[in-house]
Amino acid sequence: MKKSMVFLLLITVITAVSAPEVFAQAEEAAHVATGAGGGNIIFFTSVGVAAAMGMAIAAFGTGLAQSNAIKSAVESIARNPGASGKILSTLLIGLAMIESLAIYVLVIALILLFANPFLEFIG
Repeated sequence: MKKSMVFLLLITVITAVSAPEVFAQAEEAAHVATGAGGGNIIFFTSVGVAAAMGMAIAAFGTGLAQSNAIKSAVESIARNPGASGKILSTLLIGLAMIESLAIYVLVIALILLFANPFLEFIG
């Protein structure tokens, strides 16, 4: 429980530090839309930082989940070696499901980076 609270506090601090850039996106988008220039660099930097933070959090979370799943499977096989076939198949399906979460975040990050609606405002 204590580790979860520390992790949530860390995420809150990271969000609070990066919040001014996120909230400034609307103002920067208005400058880009009016042709003021220079605002699109800050916007795309913020998008890149958001994509990188999302992938870092997803990699951290999936790494923890996969390590816990493997630990539990190894302990279960050690207790009951006769059930190793069923445990292994269930483990592989679970690991695939866990890894799909990181792949979903990767897809969202790539959409943020490359399918941006403000790309038409770049010179």
